[in-house]
Amino acid sequence: MVKEMTAFPRRVFITGTDTGIGKTVVAAILMAGLKGVYWKPIQSGLEEMSDTEWIKQNTGLPDNHFREETYRLHKPLSPHASAAKEVLRISMSAFEIPNIGEKKHLIIEGAGGVMVPLNEKHLMIDLIKKLEAPALLVSLSSLGTINHTLLSIRELRRNGIEVMGVIINGPKNRINRDAIEHYGEIDVLAEIEPLSVINSLNLKQCFADCFINGEKDE
Repeated sequence: MVKEMTAFPRRVFITGTDTGIGKTVVAAILMAGLKGVYWKPIQSGLEEMSDTEWIKQNTGLPDNHFREETYRLHKPLSPHASAAKEVLRISMSAFEIPNIGEKKHLIIEGAGGVMVPLNEKHLMIDLIKKLEAPALLVSLSSLGTINHTLLSIRELRRNGIEVMGVIINGPKNRINRDAIEHYGEIDVLAEIEPLSVINSLNLKQCFADCFINGEKDE
């Protein structure tokens, strides 16, 4: 069954079940396909290329498709810990939705999972709620993903956050996909297998395959 193009809201917050699961790759795919504006409110880790720089390099999109981070923290740690290393405190009042115009999509990417701490009181889920953006949950296809994904979905919903769907990264695993859809009562919008080469053409093709003219196994 050929699926119709996923209807993306004007503002979406990409979060995940953990760190290092491919949220930035998903953001790059959406940027390549939607030609939106990318914003990473908290960059935790500057010892290598930042996520903003990586997406800019691999999509080839110009500077006006990107907004500066609210916090740029050097150590690759949980935001609260990385901020503490710099004698900083992440303040919720510092986050303001950037102006992107009426016709573009705002692609927001979080740091870590939904329950990662920002300060002594607030978690990433509080930032998602503050920004009033539907959540796009990224998970892995490997063992353990059912538990992690269902817990994340439950917590997002418990906080009144709309979850627009799940994207699974990794080799396709029908058992895990079906379990997430059934028990989470949610759609898996795409299953993104590892990309051998990441560049603007491949990212655009992946967007087309996964969100426009891809097929879902029955």
